Amino acid sequence: MAEAYIVAASRTAGGRRDGKLKGWHPADLAGAVLKDLVKKTDIDPARIDDVIMGCVGQAGEQAVNIGRNAVLAAGLPESIPATSVDRQCGSSQQSIHFAAQAVMSGFMDCVIAAGVESMTRVPMGLPASLPAKNGFGVYMSPEMQKRYPDIQFSQFMGAEMMAKKYDISRDELDEFGYRSHQRAIAATQAGAFDDEILAVEVETENGKEMHKVDEGIRFDASLDGIKGVKLLAEGGRLTAATSSQICDGSAGVMIVNEKTLKELGLTPMARIHHMTVVGGDPIIMLEAPIPGTQKALQKAGMKIDDIDLYEVNEAFASVPLAWLKETGADPEKLNVNGGAIALGHPLGGSGAKLMTTLVHALKNQNKRYGLQTMCEGGGLANVTIIERL
Repeated sequence: MAEAYIVAASRTAGGRRDGKLKGWHPADLAGAVLKDLVKKTDIDPARIDDVIMGCVGQAGEQAVNIGRNAVLAAGLPESIPATSVDRQCGSSQQSIHFAAQAVMSGFMDCVIAAGVESMTRVPMGLPASLPAKNGFGVYMSPEMQKRYPDIQFSQFMGAEMMAKKYDISRDELDEFGYRSHQRAIAATQAGAFDDEILAVEVETENGKEMHKVDEGIRFDASLDGIKGVKLLAEGGRLTAATSSQICDGSAGVMIVNEKTLKELGLTPMARIHHMTVVGGDPIIMLEAPIPGTQKALQKAGMKIDDIDLYEVNEAFASVPLAWLKETGADPEKLNVNGGAIALGHPLGGSGAKLMTTLVHALKNQNKRYGLQTMCEGGGLANVTIIERL
């Protein structure tokens, strides 16, 4: 079978809402990542056949094909086409799947899969909050409302439903949130992110500086402090401290086929071993990574213990904890450098962000197989298995 190889992976450090990245237009932020991937590989950018950009909030500054705008903002050749993908939180993980499929087909040789989200400048939910009148402009169509009467799709409610369904206590959620910060702090202090983060210049109160540390990490986090955060819903179990942080950021990977790998003398970081996407219950919504992982492993002829590291997006702490319970995965292999609770979740940028971290973590720990999955709005999940080379 034809192969797809990751030859470069890069991401910006996350920025808090109204934080250090607030001055960056999302097209420019994504463009900076595109330029960095070209720099890392030293290829002629004219060899890039396509750019596939994940983005959820495709409105305002992220409208009108943010992928193409990022190519133009980067100063790359106008001959490079681009498109924008929305599979909700999995948008740029789907970009990776599309890019890999393109080069494996042989119709393309070199594709960049990337993602971006400026949740400061394009607030979450903006495309769905445009004025609606007389039933027009509401994303749930009449036929959808017939199928799901009196249902308000909500990721937060889905996360609470998962905590209850899988019997995950408030204490377990709090401990997981604390662990995310602990691991992110340890990774940052050990330099584990140094090779994957593209430092970008930002304006601060003290003047210009290079932004290279994930702004969401709470270096003073304590378990007692997390336990003291109020619940988001009366009678619930989740808090802001056990939910992903609103985040600005961009990430990308360059993917090539074997012919291009040899022709250009590129060094592969990893090989795409398997790709799966599944759909599930859109009401509980965030559960799909569980059957998705089971399906991916079965189709790949692998067992969960064959995987050395897992990246499961921490949209809410109940998601990876339920995933651990149902898959029997080793928690010591999960999100070893922290996750979105500490590092932030830039929606459409998170898929490429997690992949960038996974590829580098496999290299740093001299491990072989990595699995990435994330819950997605509408009850979807992507699963990607890679082999470090």
